[in-house]
Amino acid sequence: MSAPSLNVPPDLRLARAWLNTAAGPRRGPNRRALTRAGALVVADTVPAVVFALGLAWALAAWTGGVEAILPGAGMALGALLLRGLLARAAVAAGARAAAGVKRELRGRAVAGLLSGRPAALTAAAEGVEAVDGHYARFEPARLAAAVSPLILIAVVALASPVAAGILLFTLISFILGMALAGVAAAGESRRQFEALARLSGLFLDRVRALPPILAFRAEARMARDVARAAGELSSRTGKVLRIAFVSSAIIEFFAALSVALVAVYCGFNLLRLLPFPVPETLDLGRAFFALALAPEVYAPLRRLAAAYHDRQAAEAAVPTLSTALPDESAPAAAAPAFADLKRARPPAIRFAQVAIAYGDAPPVISGFDLDIRPGQIIALTGASGAGKSSVLHTLLGLAPVVSGHILIDDRPLSVNAGLAGVAAWAGQAPVVLPGTLADNILAADRSATRRRVMAAAAGAGLHGDLDRPLDERGGGLSGGEIRRLGLARALLKPAPILLLDEPTANLDRESEAALIETLRHAAEGRTTLIATHSAAVAAMADRVVRL
Repeated sequence: MSAPSLNVPPDLRLARAWLNTAAGPRRGPNRRALTRAGALVVADTVPAVVFALGLAWALAAWTGGVEAILPGAGMALGALLLRGLLARAAVAAGARAAAGVKRELRGRAVAGLLSGRPAALTAAAEGVEAVDGHYARFEPARLAAAVSPLILIAVVALASPVAAGILLFTLISFILGMALAGVAAAGESRRQFEALARLSGLFLDRVRALPPILAFRAEARMARDVARAAGELSSRTGKVLRIAFVSSAIIEFFAALSVALVAVYCGFNLLRLLPFPVPETLDLGRAFFALALAPEVYAPLRRLAAAYHDRQAAEAAVPTLSTALPDESAPAAAAPAFADLKRARPPAIRFAQVAIAYGDAPPVISGFDLDIRPGQIIALTGASGAGKSSVLHTLLGLAPVVSGHILIDDRPLSVNAGLAGVAAWAGQAPVVLPGTLADNILAADRSATRRRVMAAAAGAGLHGDLDRPLDERGGGLSGGEIRRLGLARALLKPAPILLLDEPTANLDRESEAALIETLRHAAEGRTTLIATHSAAVAAMADRVVRL
């Protein structure tokens, strides 16, 4: 079998260009953090040289007793301590850089999800995390691998030019081995990520379709489909690991061979047994210094090889990220369309022959017409599955409008945009963020005062300590309290549009009556749509629309 070409495939070049762009502008904070992390890794060469010099000094002074050895030993110990501090600082700088890039990409993924890109969910959950190692470990290691070996070889040349020549010659073979291994593994890594994306999408589709699956007793067939996708992922992962193990063995062989050649040369030179003439005669200190630095020449390349799978994982995730994430300029271009809506001026909303359909399924709603005057309260009623929630989701950009149009103050609402920025929303499954209850309510309006947060919590029926800690699964809140959290956010947000999805579900009559008064007050001065099964909630509306 012929050796793989060292030419970089076009798709890999595009993926690397995308990753380079995703790190932000050249003088941006993420770039500065990456440069700082790489500089700290390169700076590791200084204590490496000092360590080797200290050992060589101590060994050369061995015959002079303990007092002669102590300076060199102290130098070596100090170098070890400095290396540890530099390594810790480099890891922290790389982690900060990766966190900054991931924060920006995840923000774009959420924007893509809100603009109707379902693939953005996989991008936000898995694709963004796949680039972590690329920026935290690979990018700093790449800079060090390009600079540190040459610095160390130049330092070795001061003690032994021949040993430096051996290291430089073997370095070329080492780099060729790494390139061959990287190109061979890149394709398998990309196919592994594609298999992971297929498994994730398949599992999500089956979970969404669980009621029909159970109704038609198709559990066994669906389980076989998931098992087949999981088996494909396992097979792809095994191939990636096999290539990684083989490439690691090749790299370690070249590194060990180069160190062995330096050791043999230095040993025979000290013994004056070289079978060919050389332009130098080594003493013990110079020979040991060159030998101690020989492994350090290949240490940056070893670190690069260990982090190379991080780059492959990131490159494999780029196709998903690049198609799922909107352009960075897109949110800024779309936002001004309804940014002029003010809390004091609720808009008019019109649905004209709107049809909503998910994928290839039949339309959930078709030919839907509705005119809502500014400040009017509309109650959407009907059987479960009639499309009440979908109507609300169209205003947030979460439901696909396949025909018709929606007008906000006679301005069309784009199919790729939504009113999330100017709408207060309370859904049936609010997202809970790690932090306190107050922090979660504040997510709706970061400028709100503590008094407003307390008022919103009380209005939604959330009583107790606002500083109680919550985790991302809602630990610390009951199911009813999680729904009330979403309502508290809607009450807090000063938005001209209020969207409520079953706000009084699972409440007793007394609690519902108290909450309805809060909703009536919250709807004042807002255009309000409420999806509900409750006759009491519908009674507070200016108009009831049955779907």
